[in-house]
Amino acid sequence: MSYTVIDSPIGELTLVADDETSALRALYMVEHRHAPSTETFGERLSGTDEARVFGAVVAQLGEYFAGTRETFDLELAPVGTEFQLAVWQQLRTIPYGETFTYGDIAARLGNPKAVRAVGLANGRNPLSIIVPCHRVIGANGALTGFGGGIERKEYLLGLEKAEAVQPSLFA
Repeated sequence: MSYTVIDSPIGELTLVADDETSALRALYMVEHRHAPSTETFGERLSGTDEARVFGAVVAQLGEYFAGTRETFDLELAPVGTEFQLAVWQQLRTIPYGETFTYGDIAARLGNPKAVRAVGLANGRNPLSIIVPCHRVIGANGALTGFGGGIERKEYLLGLEKAEAVQPSLFA
């Protein structure tokens, strides 16, 4: 594995890639609750190596934060249990600017009673933002836990809803 650290509107992001495939394995925020130590990420890349491995990720994140990208087109290689991988795949189906509940995800997995397990898998998502775990909320509409902190979750949801809530000048 190898990694790099980039700046973003929500603070530094650590990107981790699989060296053999260059697929993105992880994206962690500053003070990310379940992030392992950077010592486990391998070599920190810079310059042309960084651009070769992380160029597409950095470009697409820049477009996302600029409000011009709603979905990511990247090769991903998250590591998790079969159940976690299934939850993370469901997260990728949540449309930009929308939210689902943990119960919605459990029902989509065919196990409506797995709400708590979905919450735990959601919290272990190693690809925040790209696999949009920030779009999952509590059944009562509350912004419940987020590995990068509730403030970042609020920011990301606000960014995605910005287009919908801005008044039209010609209305």
